[in-house]
Amino acid sequence: MNHTKNARRLAAALAVPVLLLTAAACGSDKGGGSSDAKVKVTGSFGQKPEISAPKDAKPADKLVVKTLTEGKGEKAEKGSFVRLDFAGQTMKDNKPLGGTWETQDQPAKGPRRQMVQQLGQPSQEMPAKVLDAVVGQKAGSRIEVEGTAKALIGDQLNPQAGVKPEDGLIWVIDVVGAQKVDSKAEVKGDMAKPESGMPEVKINSQKAADITIPKDEKAPSDLKEQVLIKGSGAEVKAGDGLIAQYTGVKWEDGQKFDSSWDHSGATAFQIGTGSVVKGWDQGLVGKHVGDRVLLVIPPKLGYEGQAQSGLDKNTLVFVVDIVGKA
Repeated sequence: MNHTKNARRLAAALAVPVLLLTAAACGSDKGGGSSDAKVKVTGSFGQKPEISAPKDAKPADKLVVKTLTEGKGEKAEKGSFVRLDFAGQTMKDNKPLGGTWETQDQPAKGPRRQMVQQLGQPSQEMPAKVLDAVVGQKAGSRIEVEGTAKALIGDQLNPQAGVKPEDGLIWVIDVVGAQKVDSKAEVKGDMAKPESGMPEVKINSQKAADITIPKDEKAPSDLKEQVLIKGSGAEVKAGDGLIAQYTGVKWEDGQKFDSSWDHSGATAFQIGTGSVVKGWDQGLVGKHVGDRVLLVIPPKLGYEGQAQSGLDKNTLVFVVDIVGKA
């Protein structure tokens, strides 16, 4: 799925926080201080927040977390996969720091793009200490995170970003969804035989699958899909944060080009919003948690026109285990 390239594409859409950082910020200091900055946030959970602070606001010199709305959903833990809406800005001049509410790369129809992230893993969209503030929050919660740039970003602050260490920064974060899934999770059950013209799949537990392309079979010009194992979990809807294991090979030579098993295991991405290739959006929306899905994706629904991917002329074959959603 070339997930890294898609993550970078989405990060660029959400992008101003990336400019603040010289590299992926590390650290997990949890907030507990108080602030007299008198930041005002209006708007309910699920609505774009309006953030304002007095010009003479004095930010706390440590990370401060305020719960504006407490949700009743699943609690986000370290390692949980979360789906977030967020908005950030500076205190002294209310300069936007990016977010999900307004980007230049939103789909014309359907759900907006949101941030999907595993807590505890580096993010290109949000400073690590700010993201860590989500740990312990329940889905449905809105939190405010504030403090000086030094407190929130530290040594990773980019001196060319126009933000000084003593400047105050604010993020408002909606925890839209959260789910803890074992990184080694995989779908279980009896697999259906491949339909005529479809590749064969051999599952290797805890390893990339073996996918065999049918001999003397021309690559299809349209999306082909088959549910190999039918799950009984929740339906996957456009906008969900889909948690999956996957293996991808090229139809032309059968060579593997990517697999979640070769990285850190289960991975997550937003589905149905153009955050991944069209073949995934079209082939996985409407499926269910617990499904194992075989997809054959022609270039027009893959990376056509994206020469930098190295896969722009290839028909892509994926086997995807849907192990959860956030």
